[in-house]
Amino acid sequence: MDHRTETGFAWQRMISCYPASLSVARQGLSAVRQRFTITITDFRGSRHLSLHQMVRLFLLGLGMLVLVTLVSGGGIIWWMGQEVAQLQERRDAVRAEHDQLMAMNLRLMRTVDEQDSELTYLTNELTEIEALMGVGQDQPASLSERLDTASHTALERMTFLQNVPSGYPLQNRGVTSDYGWRTHPVHNERRFHTGIDLRAPVGTPVLAPADGVVEHSGYHRQSGFGNLIILNHNFGFRTYFAHLDDMEVEAGEFVRKGDVIGYTGETGVTDGPHLHYEIWHIQRRLDPRLFLEWSLANYDALFAQESAVNWDGLEDAVRLRLKAPVYRLAMRDISAREAED
Repeated sequence: MDHRTETGFAWQRMISCYPASLSVARQGLSAVRQRFTITITDFRGSRHLSLHQMVRLFLLGLGMLVLVTLVSGGGIIWWMGQEVAQLQERRDAVRAEHDQLMAMNLRLMRTVDEQDSELTYLTNELTEIEALMGVGQDQPASLSERLDTASHTALERMTFLQNVPSGYPLQNRGVTSDYGWRTHPVHNERRFHTGIDLRAPVGTPVLAPADGVVEHSGYHRQSGFGNLIILNHNFGFRTYFAHLDDMEVEAGEFVRKGDVIGYTGETGVTDGPHLHYEIWHIQRRLDPRLFLEWSLANYDALFAQESAVNWDGLEDAVRLRLKAPVYRLAMRDISAREAED
C-alpha cells in the first residue's frame, strides 16, 4: 500500500469520528447553560436567576429606558415648542410696541417742529410789534419778559386809543374844510373854523371815536349846527358832531368806540351835506386832523405835535387805571404755578 492510500484511510477515520465529537460538544454546552445560575439573597430570601431570565430582564429594562427616553424627549420637545411660541408672541408684542413708540416719536417730532416754527413766527411777530410800538431791548430778555413788556405797552396804548378820540368818525375820509381861519361858505366872511368838515352824503353812519357818554343829542339853534351830538369822553375830552340828519343816541347814554351814533345830513347853517367834527379838551379846542391820523402805527406823533394836552399826566392816569388789571395778570401767573405744584 502506498502513501496516498494510507492518507485516504486516515481522512475517512477523522470524518467518521466528527459527528460523534460534535454531539458530545452540544450536550456539554447545554449542560453548562442549564447549570449557569445567579442567586440573589436579601431579607426576603434567595432568588435564582438563570442566564435566559437575565437576558429577558435586561431587554425589558432597556426597552423601558428607551420608552422613558422617548416620552421624556417628546415632553421636552413639546415644552420647548410652547416656550418658543410664547417667545414669538412676546417678540411680536415688542415689535408692535416698538412700532407704536416709533410712530408716537414721529408725531412728537413733527409737533416739536411745528411748535418750533410757530415759536419762530411768534418771535418775529413780537419783534415787529416791539418795533411798531417803539419798545427797545437794552439787554437780553426772555420771551416771556418781552411778551409781558409788549403786552403791557400795547394794553396801555390801546387804552389811550379806546378812551381818547382817535381815527375817522366816517368811512368817507374826504376833508372839505380844515381847522383854522377861513372864509365862511355861507356868511362869506373870515371866521375861525373850530372843527373840520368831512365830506359825506346824507345818511352816512357816524361812529363814536372813543368810549364816552352822550352829553347832548338834539337840535342846536344858537350855534347853527342843526342836529348836534356831543360826547363826553374820559380824561377831559369832548367831541361835537354837527349837521346830522338823524340821531341814534340820547343824552346820558353810554357808547363804545365804533358805535353808530347818528347819520350825516345838512341841518343847520351849511352849504351842503357834510359832517362838522370838533374835539375839545378842558374847554380848549384842538385840531381834529391830528387825532384823525392817530393810531398804533404813528402813536407818538400826536404827543409831539399836540402840546396843548398834558400827555405825561394822562399817561400816569392810564397807568394808574391799568394797575389793577396788570396785578390780576401777575396773580394769574402765580395761580398757574401753584396749580402745577
